[in-house]
Amino acid sequence: MLLLISPAKTLDFETPAPTPEFTQADFLKESKLLISELRALAPHDISNLMSISDKLGLLNFDRFANWKTPFKPTNAKQAIFAFQGDVYTGMQAERFSAEDIQFAQQHLRILSGLYGLLRPLDLMQAYRLEMGTGFANSRGKNLYEFWGDRITKAVNKQLKELDSKVLINLASNEYFSAVKPKLVKAEIITPIFKDQKNGQYKIISFFAKKARGMMSAYIIQNRITDPQAIKQFDVAGYSFDSALSSEYEWVFTREEI
Repeated sequence: MLLLISPAKTLDFETPAPTPEFTQADFLKESKLLISELRALAPHDISNLMSISDKLGLLNFDRFANWKTPFKPTNAKQAIFAFQGDVYTGMQAERFSAEDIQFAQQHLRILSGLYGLLRPLDLMQAYRLEMGTGFANSRGKNLYEFWGDRITKAVNKQLKELDSKVLINLASNEYFSAVKPKLVKAEIITPIFKDQKNGQYKIISFFAKKARGMMSAYIIQNRITDPQAIKQFDVAGYSFDSALSSEYEWVFTREEI
């Protein structure tokens, strides 16, 4: 069983990682190509492209300018500890045991606009490049065209290494759109989290993102390899709702707080 999650815009490169172990990302050659093309953008171009402030545009201009390999613990950080944000707040990877981290390294993958597909311990440098960014590049008009079927092939390779026929999609639509479902050699199960509001169950982005992180941690810490066991997820008041679920979309609901 392989899990896919999204990255986060919020990063933490100040707090020391809880483990010295690290690996190198598989797509650094592709990342270098993207960086070389991103460096052609002026700060105001970056601000316009990403719909961010001038301050953030300058920050990311500097990040692209300073990005360089080889990645080492002195100039980079393991992805699972570098990303912050709602998914990672829910996951609380800083509390993982050494065994949890090793299980995550095998079964968890992070989709990324710049790095393609990251393992938890893969080193990365700070960046901002959301998958949905309409960045025209040497391979097409956006990042989906840049990555093509490369991410999907990597997912299939890792499913084969795990001898698994199940992919758990805990990523956002923006990021999972970088995967080509028809080419994935596995069943794709997408957990959906709904909170009760005014008597109706709705997807509330903030809560859903945290829940994706909590479910990732639940799978990792319980060493779950049978997808049916995911239906026992009972963290933070969520429970599996068979009436709202379909074969490949599993809905978890929570009563109004």
